[in-house]
Amino acid sequence: MGPELIAVEADEVLPPRTDVVIIGGGIAGVSTLLALTERGVAAVLVEKGRLAGEQSSRNWGFCRTQGRDIAEVPLAIESLRQWDNMAGRVGGEVGFTRAGALYLCETPREIAAYEAWLETARQWQVRSQVIGPDEVDRLVPGSSRRWAGALYTDNDGRAEPQLAVPLMAQAARRLGGVVVTGCAARGFETTAGRISGVVTERGTIACGSVVLAGGAWSRLFCGNMGIDFPQLKVLGSVMRTEPLSGPPELAVAGPDFAFRKRRDGGYTVARRNKYEAFVVPDSFRLLPEFFGAAIRTRHEYRLRLFGRFREEARIPRRWAMDEASPFEATRMLDPEPNPAIVEESRRNLVRAFPAFAQARIAQAWGGLIDSTPDAVPVIGPVQAVPGFFLMSGFSGHGFGIGPGAGRLMAELVTGAAPVVDPAPFRFERLGGGVVARST
Repeated sequence: MGPELIAVEADEVLPPRTDVVIIGGGIAGVSTLLALTERGVAAVLVEKGRLAGEQSSRNWGFCRTQGRDIAEVPLAIESLRQWDNMAGRVGGEVGFTRAGALYLCETPREIAAYEAWLETARQWQVRSQVIGPDEVDRLVPGSSRRWAGALYTDNDGRAEPQLAVPLMAQAARRLGGVVVTGCAARGFETTAGRISGVVTERGTIACGSVVLAGGAWSRLFCGNMGIDFPQLKVLGSVMRTEPLSGPPELAVAGPDFAFRKRRDGGYTVARRNKYEAFVVPDSFRLLPEFFGAAIRTRHEYRLRLFGRFREEARIPRRWAMDEASPFEATRMLDPEPNPAIVEESRRNLVRAFPAFAQARIAQAWGGLIDSTPDAVPVIGPVQAVPGFFLMSGFSGHGFGIGPGAGRLMAELVTGAAPVVDPAPFRFERLGGGVVARST
């Protein structure tokens, strides 16, 4: 199982009508719900399982601007501004602190790559800087090796995924938002080509807009509605330690490990740049879209030939609105972590920072990450279906930029001026589109 989540009171009754229906109760969907309710917009969130049950509670908890795709930098800045005020906004501690973030470099080539990133990112006045070996030793003492340098951002931070999403949902409910868990959305309805409702397993909600924030499930949902969304899933394996004193407060990523301090005194630890990509039927269907990305990032993934092919091949790709959907058959994606990768991350960390040798593993978990060909999310309308909005494909970056993404989506849905330029996140950039729907 994934990390323990705090309990959230949910609504039992499905309203017959609302302004906006949000499908998916992860960081993206809940942030959108909170942003909409703060604007006085009537909104209902439906979640097939439990809030933050999948990747939104299984990520590293980094909240950073540094090293992001340039398209995401303005959204990351806005998200950090929101994280600063989140505890007061939701009435509870989400564990956010601006303790800084550090990406360690082994070679001058890595340093040059970060300097090139900085040349572009400085237009947004980021506080990132490339630092030398002495400054690295000061910030993260106790390393067994001499690092060439690092990319350092003193005002980046971290938060607790298991706390943040549930508390945000509770805050949205206090403002009038409706949250229905254990309720899968089967599809949407249109009238004269425009969104007019969402069909769930408990009935239909009439609405004018739908936001799909379905994470790793989004491609399947879209496909049944005749929308081709190029998205694949990759597995990340993560662990947390029991409380440990001494090591730094920074969120740190090395060449083959990453760690960040937790509110409980332990550390979340992962194997950086090593995810598992399963060979599944969609791997072949989407080969043209993902081929370039697969070549560029081939050193970051381990190909898994077995494990999910048969499972995903059995999942229906089409279903009628009056029959059970695949989302009702699997309420939560709860993959097993890879023990070898978990151990590798621990071993690599101890080799670099021997103080971690005394750390005891308290738990390990796996999470399926929704990825796009360019590793940038879709946040915006699907032009071919007026009233339908998609926010998915965060590619492992969703937790940190979730609050900004929620605000941006709320502004796009309501027609308000967007906080950042939404163009880099448009659906149509990926070449997907609307195809004939058959059942």
